[in-house]
Amino acid sequence: MKPTVPLLPIVVVVVLAFILLLTAAYTVSETEQVIITQFGRPVGQAVTNAGLHLRMPFIQEVNRIEKRVLRWDGRPSEMPTKDKTYIIVDAFGRWRIGDAKQYYLRLKDERSALSRLDDILGSEIRNAIARHELIEVIRTTKDREPERDAAIEDARGNVGNLYPIHKGRAKVQQEILANAAPKIEVFGIELMDVQFKRINYNTSVRTRIYERMVSERQQIAERFRSEGAGEAAKILGQKEKDLQTIESEAYRKTQQIQGDADAEASEIYARAYNQSPEAAALYEFLKTMDTYKAVLTNDTSLILTTDSDFFKFLKRANPLQPTTP
Repeated sequence: MKPTVPLLPIVVVVVLAFILLLTAAYTVSETEQVIITQFGRPVGQAVTNAGLHLRMPFIQEVNRIEKRVLRWDGRPSEMPTKDKTYIIVDAFGRWRIGDAKQYYLRLKDERSALSRLDDILGSEIRNAIARHELIEVIRTTKDREPERDAAIEDARGNVGNLYPIHKGRAKVQQEILANAAPKIEVFGIELMDVQFKRINYNTSVRTRIYERMVSERQQIAERFRSEGAGEAAKILGQKEKDLQTIESEAYRKTQQIQGDADAEASEIYARAYNQSPEAAALYEFLKTMDTYKAVLTNDTSLILTTDSDFFKFLKRANPLQPTTP
């Protein structure tokens, strides 16, 4: 009989080989890259190809690093512009790990990377804001024509006027990206974009801005009021002129009509009382009597000569005779 081969050693060898294979094999997904370290030090270059890979078991470790585009979200910070206006800037950026080995040696994890990004991007954003006027940071492009309220077209002073724009917000963001990218690249990070998310005045500046807006609107309202007062004075003046013209024309027509009536009445009287000497004498007598009524009152004193024409009818008048019983 042939001697039998013991199965236990074979099973043990197979199990150990299977364990070694499981320990040595690892997978890399499409969204990550791997750095293999041996006793804490990187070995070789980063593994970026997705699939199944092998390593030395027990002495080599797999360190997985993100390969997708990551987001940096900065904290809102208060900073001054070139024109000494304090604003609160909230920015964000996009980055990815370009050199995984350098990234692992310098930073090791995403938390350290975000801390470095906070320092570098925060500093560059502050420097860029300090080099430019506020209008450069807010306006998108210098070629865009600002809209202007028609109500303040003719306003005096700088009401509604904007400072000239030489670069615009997009160019300022490009400057920040260009200045910060080389400083971040030494950490194996590729900075892809930096954008302003929100820009706002701080509390004290916001109050002054509101007061300035109110002052500008008050100037506009005062201009409208002065223009309205001028138009009102012009209308009132024209009204007075037209009223005087109408009144003078009416007075002229009244005097003309009255003169024509007096002339016609005089002509009628003349024709009536010039028919005979007796009629003329009667007319003279009646007119004199009317004159007496108008002139002679209780408080009238007259000094007349005896040969006065005005006194002749009084001189010839007979005194009242007493009536007999």
